[in-house]
Amino acid sequence: MRVLVARQDNIGDVLLAGPAVRAVAARAGEVVLLCGPRGRAAADLLPGVDRVIEWCAPWIDPDRVPVERSDIDGIVRRLRGFDRALILTSFHQSPLPLALLLRLAGTPWIGGISEDYPGSLLDLRHRPGEDMPEPLRMLALAEDAGFPAPDDTRLRVREPLPDTDHLTGGPGYVVVHPGTSVPARAWPPERCAEAVRLLRAAGRRVVVTGHGDEKELTALVAGEDGLDLGGRTSLAELASVLRGACAAIAGNTGPAHLAAAVGTPVVSLFAPTVPAARWAPFGVPMALLGDQMAPCKDSRARECPVDGHPCLASVRADEVAAAVEIVASVEEVPAR
Repeated sequence: MRVLVARQDNIGDVLLAGPAVRAVAARAGEVVLLCGPRGRAAADLLPGVDRVIEWCAPWIDPDRVPVERSDIDGIVRRLRGFDRALILTSFHQSPLPLALLLRLAGTPWIGGISEDYPGSLLDLRHRPGEDMPEPLRMLALAEDAGFPAPDDTRLRVREPLPDTDHLTGGPGYVVVHPGTSVPARAWPPERCAEAVRLLRAAGRRVVVTGHGDEKELTALVAGEDGLDLGGRTSLAELASVLRGACAAIAGNTGPAHLAAAVGTPVVSLFAPTVPAARWAPFGVPMALLGDQMAPCKDSRARECPVDGHPCLASVRADEVAAAVEIVASVEEVPAR
């Protein structure tokens, strides 16, 4: 049985789909993951994926993507030949545009989570409970489609990961990841830098990570007290760096979920623009910091709509340093 599993947005979203993908892989002959360009690096890290199809969906990508007939015809051709398809989406997304393309490609059975009436586009219209963690929400769809949940429902990455001791000097450090894919979710850089100084003064080694476009930010945050790895790691290498950490400090962004996927505790600087019950780091010791009742709550804002960014600017560096000590000492979280 050839099964297409779709999760078309960012790195973190694709990582959160991992338990559902593993459930499908346990019973399918081949699993192909359909993802967008923003999630491709994470797709390559997911256990259970045999092949990846990358395509930028106009109804998913936050940038304005033109809708062109030739592009639509091309993806329909690439989607031919599957026995089943599961469309994994966030609570604010619809599976129906992709379901239509899959019908045009001849897919005989399609499942998805849909609040809207699907007509003949879905064979399985799953209706999950409210405020479920995203990995469990997607896993519930897979179970309803006949793919039982794996014994361990935590996030995972494909092994082996590259050795990064030459970059970090060996395990036992704290990772600070100041960047986010969405500005509204970022802790102020000066607070990140202060946290690095406090952690170093407490005897902790600190490694600062970031994308290649964030080198100026990571240099500022690392200062003279942290090791700046901004722009120096692939996603697989970042996973390895995170695995060697006793804790990671990050906003609501892909690397927080990557830390969870390698079993590293997370101090989560979480802006309430999306619900923490759904999007907080999953399956690891975790401290959630940030005003979850701030005016931006549930707004899904990409830019902070409130002067001064109070939901995260109110979090002090000493609070974050104290949270590191707490999560780093917690026993492993049992699988759900």
